[in-house]
Amino acid sequence: MSATTAPPAWAASDPYATALRTGRGPLFLRRDDGWLLPLEVERWCADADAVDRAVLDRCEGPVLDIGCGPGRLVAELAARGLHVLGVDVSAAAVARTHRLGGRALRRSVFDPLPGEGDWGTVLLMDGNVGIGGDVAALLRRTGELLRPGGLLIAETSHAEVDERALVRVVDLVHGRSPVGEPFPWARIGAPALLRLARGAGWRAEAQWAAGERCFVALRRWRTHTSAEPPKRAAVISSQRVRKPSGSSPVAER
Repeated sequence: MSATTAPPAWAASDPYATALRTGRGPLFLRRDDGWLLPLEVERWCADADAVDRAVLDRCEGPVLDIGCGPGRLVAELAARGLHVLGVDVSAAAVARTHRLGGRALRRSVFDPLPGEGDWGTVLLMDGNVGIGGDVAALLRRTGELLRPGGLLIAETSHAEVDERALVRVVDLVHGRSPVGEPFPWARIGAPALLRLARGAGWRAEAQWAAGERCFVALRRWRTHTSAEPPKRAAVISSQRVRKPSGSSPVAER
């Protein structure tokens, strides 16, 4: 998807835009079989919490926040004096980031981005390692964005999962129907992510947990390995709204 192409239909989802404007949920990711995963709208729309701030302490500028959502991390890093840019396909997310005083672009991670190959840190927080439903493709793209030796910090599922599915954003409480076609999403735990990263030329920098949230820091070691498949000319064309790191679905309502 180019920078001038209209975003996927889900990006205009009224439930998601409304939730970001109001700072309240509840919202869920829903598979066609009824499986639900809650989206932590209230946490995303609040200020960066202690767990967030500890993650941001590890950042090396400049920082690119992929799937920045309502901008709490961009705002926190900017307040620290770091050069930081958020990227999100949601107009509501970008607008809220701007209101917090942060810089953000309405764009997919797979679109051309400013400073490619020069970012010191790329963030994939709140489960955004699942963007596009293909973690390997996202790792390759992230490697293109980082400078040599750059740092990727990804928030993973706390369960040992490695799965992909087509999902929709739904608001079950207020009865709003999902908008647009299902989009691909992935959930991956730290063990699976580390295995995948090692095979793609990343070096594990750190792995830690805080509360119920889990994180992996990877260092960009080399661009290609013999085990890495050829880079695709076109990869996933969608970047989704941010999703939590929680791994346990809730019962269908």
